[in-house]
Amino acid sequence: MAVITVKELGSIQDQLHLEENLIKKYQTYACETNDTALQNRYNDLAARHQKHYDALYAQLK
Repeated sequence: MAVITVKELGSIQDQLHLEENLIKKYQTYACETNDTALQNRYNDLAARHQKHYDALYAQLK
């Protein structure tokens, strides 16, 4: 595996924080609405950002 530079590591960490914030935001939105269609959409978006988070995190292993 290629070595990650300090700059790349910082960028990955920044992106991890952004993805984590988006996951929490969409999960909160899903809990706060009574509209089933919106709940499903928010949960789908949270799951998509979770996949992004997992892919980025895998780069650190």
